Amino acid sequence: MHSREKDNLIIGRLFPGEEVVESLRGICQKHQVETAVVVSGLGQLANFKLGFFKEKGNYLPQDFNQSHELLALTGNISLQKEGYDFHLHVVLGDADKKVVGGHFIEGLVSVTAEIVLLKTKLKIKRQTEEKTGLKGLFLEEP
Repeated sequence: MHSREKDNLIIGRLFPGEEVVESLRGICQKHQVETAVVVSGLGQLANFKLGFFKEKGNYLPQDFNQSHELLALTGNISLQKEGYDFHLHVVLGDADKKVVGGHFIEGLVSVTAEIVLLKTKLKIKRQTEEKTGLKGLFLEEP
Protein backbone atom coordinates (compact mmCIF):
# COMPACT_ATOMS: atom_id res chain seq x y z
CA MET A 1 0.00 0.00 0.00
CA HIS A 2 0.98 3.59 -0.29
CA SER A 3 -0.69 6.81 0.81
CA ARG A 4 -0.29 10.55 0.87
CA GLU A 5 -1.92 13.29 2.93
CA LYS A 6 -2.59 16.96 2.27
CA ASP A 7 -5.03 19.29 4.03
CA ASN A 8 -6.44 16.39 6.13
CA LEU A 9 -7.31 14.40 3.01
CA ILE A 10 -5.59 11.02 2.72
CA ILE A 11 -5.53 9.06 -0.52
CA GLY A 12 -4.39 5.47 -0.33
CA ARG A 13 -3.80 2.69 -2.82
CA LEU A 14 -3.91 -0.97 -1.81
CA PHE A 15 -2.37 -3.69 -3.96
CA PRO A 16 -3.31 -7.30 -4.78
CA GLY A 17 -3.27 -9.62 -1.78
CA GLU A 18 -3.42 -6.86 0.84
CA GLU A 19 -6.10 -7.15 3.52
CA VAL A 20 -8.28 -4.03 3.54
CA VAL A 21 -8.76 -3.44 7.29
CA GLU A 22 -5.12 -4.17 8.13
CA SER A 23 -3.98 -1.82 5.35
CA LEU A 24 -6.34 0.91 6.59
CA ARG A 25 -4.92 0.43 10.10
CA GLY A 26 -1.43 0.98 8.68
CA ILE A 27 -2.54 4.10 6.82
CA CYS A 28 -4.17 5.48 9.98
CA GLN A 29 -1.02 4.85 12.01
CA LYS A 30 1.21 6.42 9.37
CA HIS A 31 -0.91 9.58 9.21
CA GLN A 32 -1.71 9.71 12.95
CA VAL A 33 -5.46 9.50 12.43
CA GLU A 34 -7.63 9.82 15.52
CA THR A 35 -10.94 10.05 13.62
CA ALA A 36 -11.61 9.77 9.90
CA VAL A 37 -14.57 9.56 7.57
CA VAL A 38 -14.28 7.21 4.61
CA VAL A 39 -15.09 9.44 1.66
CA SER A 40 -14.83 6.76 -1.01
CA GLY A 41 -13.47 3.35 -1.82
CA LEU A 42 -13.24 1.74 -5.27
CA GLY A 43 -11.51 -1.29 -6.70
CA GLN A 44 -11.90 -5.04 -6.73
CA LEU A 45 -11.94 -7.47 -3.81
CA ALA A 46 -11.89 -11.25 -3.40
CA ASN A 47 -12.31 -13.53 -0.42
CA PHE A 48 -14.29 -11.01 1.60
CA LYS A 49 -16.70 -11.30 4.49
CA LEU A 50 -19.83 -9.21 5.02
CA GLY A 51 -22.20 -9.08 7.94
CA PHE A 52 -25.76 -8.06 8.68
CA PHE A 53 -26.49 -6.83 12.22
CA LYS A 54 -29.24 -9.00 13.65
CA GLU A 55 -28.92 -8.79 17.42
CA LYS A 56 -26.46 -8.29 20.25
CA GLY A 57 -23.05 -9.05 18.79
CA ASN A 58 -24.49 -11.19 15.97
CA TYR A 59 -23.56 -9.87 12.54
CA LEU A 60 -24.62 -12.96 10.54
CA PRO A 61 -21.29 -13.19 8.68
CA GLN A 62 -21.18 -14.50 5.12
CA ASP A 63 -18.07 -15.34 3.09
CA PHE A 64 -17.70 -14.53 -0.60
CA ASN A 65 -14.91 -16.22 -2.55
CA GLN A 66 -15.28 -14.72 -6.03
CA SER A 67 -13.94 -11.35 -7.15
CA HIS A 68 -16.37 -8.46 -6.94
CA GLU A 69 -15.98 -4.84 -7.95
CA LEU A 70 -15.83 -2.56 -4.93
CA LEU A 71 -18.51 -0.05 -5.94
CA ALA A 72 -18.70 1.88 -2.68
CA LEU A 73 -17.00 1.89 0.70
CA THR A 74 -18.26 4.18 3.43
CA GLY A 75 -17.99 4.53 7.18
CA ASN A 76 -15.79 5.93 9.88
CA ILE A 77 -12.61 5.06 11.73
CA SER A 78 -11.86 6.06 15.30
CA LEU A 79 -8.96 5.51 17.65
CA GLN A 80 -10.17 3.89 20.86
CA LYS A 81 -8.21 2.83 23.95
CA GLU A 82 -7.88 -0.71 22.57
CA GLY A 83 -6.86 0.45 19.07
CA TYR A 84 -8.63 1.48 15.88
CA ASP A 85 -12.35 0.80 15.48
CA PHE A 86 -13.56 0.43 11.90
CA HIS A 87 -17.26 0.84 11.14
CA LEU A 88 -17.39 0.16 7.42
CA HIS A 89 -20.12 -0.74 4.94
CA VAL A 90 -19.67 -1.78 1.32
CA VAL A 91 -21.53 -2.37 -1.92
CA LEU A 92 -19.89 -4.86 -4.29
CA GLY A 93 -20.91 -6.13 -7.72
CA ASP A 94 -20.16 -9.45 -9.42
CA ALA A 95 -19.49 -10.19 -13.11
CA ASP A 96 -23.26 -10.51 -13.73
CA LYS A 97 -23.80 -7.01 -12.28
CA LYS A 98 -25.56 -8.40 -9.21
CA VAL A 99 -24.74 -6.50 -6.05
CA VAL A 100 -24.22 -7.48 -2.43
CA GLY A 101 -23.69 -5.18 0.47
CA GLY A 102 -23.46 -4.95 4.19
CA HIS A 103 -21.20 -4.45 7.16
CA PHE A 104 -17.62 -4.98 5.95
CA ILE A 105 -15.73 -7.43 8.15
CA GLU A 106 -12.67 -8.29 6.05
CA GLY A 107 -11.44 -8.77 2.51
CA LEU A 108 -8.46 -9.11 0.23
CA VAL A 109 -7.68 -6.82 -2.66
CA SER A 110 -7.71 -8.76 -5.93
CA VAL A 111 -6.69 -5.99 -8.35
CA THR A 112 -6.60 -2.61 -6.60
CA ALA A 113 -8.36 -0.54 -3.97
CA GLU A 114 -8.34 3.25 -3.96
CA ILE A 115 -9.53 4.67 -0.66
CA VAL A 116 -9.98 8.29 0.37
CA LEU A 117 -10.15 9.32 4.05
CA LEU A 118 -10.95 12.70 5.56
CA LYS A 119 -9.29 13.32 8.93
CA THR A 120 -11.20 15.26 11.54
CA LYS A 121 -10.48 16.49 15.04
CA LEU A 122 -13.91 15.36 16.26
CA LYS A 123 -13.50 12.61 18.85
CA ILE A 124 -15.64 9.48 18.69
CA LYS A 125 -16.15 7.15 21.61
CA ARG A 126 -17.50 3.65 20.94
CA GLN A 127 -19.56 2.17 23.72
CA THR A 128 -21.58 -1.05 23.77
CA GLU A 129 -25.25 -0.26 24.27
CA GLU A 130 -27.12 -2.54 26.66
CA LYS A 131 -30.39 -2.74 24.71
CA THR A 132 -29.00 -3.54 21.24
CA GLY A 133 -25.49 -4.82 21.97
CA LEU A 134 -24.28 -2.45 19.27
CA LYS A 135 -21.05 -0.48 19.75
CA GLY A 136 -22.75 2.91 19.49
CA LEU A 137 -21.13 6.13 18.36
CA PHE A 138 -20.89 8.91 20.94
CA LEU A 139 -19.25 12.25 20.25
CA GLU A 140 -16.90 13.41 22.96
CA GLU A 141 -17.02 16.98 24.16
CA PRO A 142 -14.03 19.12 23.18
